[in-house]
Amino acid sequence: MIRIELDEPTLARTRIATSPLWEAKCSLYLLERYRDEAPWPYTGWARHAWRLLAERPATAPVRLYTRTGPWYPDFLGPVPPSASPTLEEELAALRATPAEVIAEQIPRYHDPDDLPDWLRPFVTDRQAALDRLADGIQAYWDAAVAPWWPAMRAALDEEVLHRARSLAADGPDALLADLHERVRWERPVLSLVKPSERSFKAVDQRLLLIPLIFSRGALTHSTDHPEVIAVSYQARGAVLLADRPAGAAPPATVGPDRLAVLVGRGRAQVLRALTRPATTAGLAATLGLAPSTVSEHLAALLTAGVAHRRRVGRRVLYGLEPAGLALVTLIGADPATASA
Repeated sequence: MIRIELDEPTLARTRIATSPLWEAKCSLYLLERYRDEAPWPYTGWARHAWRLLAERPATAPVRLYTRTGPWYPDFLGPVPPSASPTLEEELAALRATPAEVIAEQIPRYHDPDDLPDWLRPFVTDRQAALDRLADGIQAYWDAAVAPWWPAMRAALDEEVLHRARSLAADGPDALLADLHERVRWERPVLSLVKPSERSFKAVDQRLLLIPLIFSRGALTHSTDHPEVIAVSYQARGAVLLADRPAGAAPPATVGPDRLAVLVGRGRAQVLRALTRPATTAGLAATLGLAPSTVSEHLAALLTAGVAHRRRVGRRVLYGLEPAGLALVTLIGADPATASA
């Protein structure tokens, strides 16, 4: 169990950010964790990524993330420099890591006089090691992640918007209590359910939440930054990585989908997705449907009175009316996930 005690100033400064760099490194953890066969919906993507790692020498430096073990200095995966940075911005920050930051962080994890081979170059030839890692991340990203990034980004935008609304309306306590099944909030301690045992105390810092498509329940955290405590969690939308035609049903259903029988498969997908408010683009990315198809389903659901539409700034969010929530709840869970 990882326990992070948050004082009131830190809790009050809770924010949410996306991070292409954290997505990249977490995708590598996923590949290492499932070397034989990644679970659905990552299966097809993982086969593609393993092939690229084997065939493209330029990606070799990223294998560092599979050799570090569970604990390593946070300069290798720095906190995002803004709320929605590009990968290029994050890699620029990685390349610019000062020597004093590396010197400060390493003793927390390793004896400076007995460094592992993968870490030593960051001390003996800092800039070359940082540049080599950043170049490797860029090569890996371009080949293995970038083709999926537009859809991933849309899904992550939906997640951030949903969480930001929750934070603004109900405060950080409600947000943290509903973050993830393996994240427990018992004020003032935020616990991440993991095999390891560690405890931290955040005093007058900032809590940064980072939703990740590639998390698959693997919660990561960053505690070395003097001003920020960062925690990642699984975002909705991983289905967009599924190796299947757009709009096709997930495999391995375990029984009849009663909601689909009643309203049609596409509308059933949209209804279930609307248990959290979403935009048309976000629904399309998450479900693997064409935006025009999603719009058609939304129009029917609005007419039927089971969904509503709300404008939030420049975006239009769709959500469930009580009748829609009752349909999803009473007709039954998605049979593809009911036994998960």
